[in-house]
Amino acid sequence: MKQKAQAFITIAIIAVVAIIIIVSSSFYVVDIKSQCVITQFGRPVKVVNEPGLKIKTPFVQKVKFFEKRIIEWDGEPSDILTRDKENIGINTWARWRIVDCLKFYTSLGNESRGQGVLDEVIESAVKNIVSAYPLNEVLRNTKRKLVYTTVELEKAEMDKKVKVSHGRSSLVGEINEMANKELQERYGIELVDVRIKHINYVPAVIPKIFDRMRSERIRIANKYESEGRRDEAEILGYMKKELEKIESEGYKIAIETRGEADAEAVKIYADAYGKDPDFYSFAKTLETYEKTIEENTRLYLSTDSDYYKYINSFMGK
Repeated sequence: MKQKAQAFITIAIIAVVAIIIIVSSSFYVVDIKSQCVITQFGRPVKVVNEPGLKIKTPFVQKVKFFEKRIIEWDGEPSDILTRDKENIGINTWARWRIVDCLKFYTSLGNESRGQGVLDEVIESAVKNIVSAYPLNEVLRNTKRKLVYTTVELEKAEMDKKVKVSHGRSSLVGEINEMANKELQERYGIELVDVRIKHINYVPAVIPKIFDRMRSERIRIANKYESEGRRDEAEILGYMKKELEKIESEGYKIAIETRGEADAEAVKIYADAYGKDPDFYSFAKTLETYEKTIEENTRLYLSTDSDYYKYINSFMGK
């Protein structure tokens, strides 16, 4: 009896374990953020998108889960030559999701391979679109007028006749459209969004860009300097002209004033001489003494000279 009971218990345990294994192999759970493909002997037979508790054929069918949510993709920087021959490094990122689980499974099999496909498709689309436009279209979004630090820089930019007819947003839309077409048709992937992370000149070109900027600033500085020298010459020339004019006018006024004064003095002298010639002669002699004789002056003249006429007459008296 004991042996029969033990055998019964053993069979019961085996049966329970078998039932558990069968049940666990028959049921699976699809959560809200996932979708799956049911395969039978390696061949896909069913796609499940709705969440919940599901049933499959145990041991025969297998479940392959895939992400239903939006997945990140971050690209590597790549060098691109724009239409105006500017060599730039451009880095992009994107967001994608699996919209056709069956097509994605049959073409790629897993999400890591999907990331690899995105590397090729998006980078190819970026190179094709960016290389077809000048650098200004890639950098700017609108035709908004830029603010320059100097008028010369603004004029130099205007001379280049830079125009923005599309802008970066339009280019990104073209990249998204080109990449999406291939991804959806072949791999069941929808590219939700593509964005340009940053744009920069490649390291080999940056020193040349700095040299070009430096030469542009030197050219502007030389222009300012030449304009300053020109203005300086004009101001100095004007000053010299005005100075000569003022000096000539002053000299003219001085000559006229001196002439008028001399004429007035001659008139006064003539009037004085006409009224009293002896007094006039005496006054002029005294004036001559004052101008010619100083403390250390020595004159060697004869005593009967006219120079001492009034002194001799005074000494005689």
